[in-house]
Amino acid sequence: MLLQGSGSYAVEAVLGSVIGEQGKVLIVSNGAYGARMIEMAQLMGIACHPYDCGEVSRPDAAAIEQILQNDPAITHIAMVHSETTTGMLNPIAEVAELAKRYDKRYIVDAMSSFGGIPLDIAALNIDYLISSANKCIQGVPGFAFVIAREAELAACKGRSRSLSLDLYAQWRCMEDNHGKWRFTSPTHTVLAFAQALKELAQEGGVSARHQRYRNNQRRLVAGMRALGFRPLLDDSLHSPIITAFYSPDAPQYRFHTFYQKLKDQGFVIYPGKVSQSDCFRIGNIGEVYDADITALLAAIDNAMYWKQ
Repeated sequence: MLLQGSGSYAVEAVLGSVIGEQGKVLIVSNGAYGARMIEMAQLMGIACHPYDCGEVSRPDAAAIEQILQNDPAITHIAMVHSETTTGMLNPIAEVAELAKRYDKRYIVDAMSSFGGIPLDIAALNIDYLISSANKCIQGVPGFAFVIAREAELAACKGRSRSLSLDLYAQWRCMEDNHGKWRFTSPTHTVLAFAQALKELAQEGGVSARHQRYRNNQRRLVAGMRALGFRPLLDDSLHSPIITAFYSPDAPQYRFHTFYQKLKDQGFVIYPGKVSQSDCFRIGNIGEVYDADITALLAAIDNAMYWKQ
């Protein structure tokens, strides 16, 4: 199912279209994107049980099971796979087992993992997987997509809390009208996505791309450690998509100055989104290869004005 807009539009479309008036969703959150799902549910008046385990902690399966046992009204579980707030890779397989055991519908935000990390949607028993054209598939922004169980989707008729974000209506329009979009189609983004899929196949598929991303991330972390930077998370928690690093504790350090010195050399980094730690983030997906990581590390070394 293709849907115009950013990934967040598709997340909101799923939450607003699939959870009925008598439904309740357990939202697992350990970053800004899990928190955004909670905010969406609350704004739409969807019954929600938030489980916030903190930004630098992995969700605990035992705690989730306890919530499911104590709150039988829960009908759905929603969580982010790759939480780009910190670079955390969340344990969706463990939660999938709980969803199956307790007969809950399972929603996974795989925005920054689908196409870059191998995922067996059927084996994981995912009912709704949400992703975007412009992350690991390496297309451009403009639409998101949902991979859903057809029987589940068919049961969503009349549930949507929005006209334009009605997942069922979007599906039926495309099915009944030979792929026609309900509203203005993002033609340029679709063409770019088609090309991106060809390039993914040429690279060797998801496994090969995952290996490249993982090599990028490991080289990046090793090089940053050699320069004196510390990753926010333990290595065992990292996704191969993006990495957060603590800001230097030098009194003269300012992120904006560091950012500008890197930008002057052709590199752009992300500010941190972690509320409790001063950090910044570096992504390594897209057309990024070994030589790019080498060049970035050299640029960072050159931009460390507080050590000069």
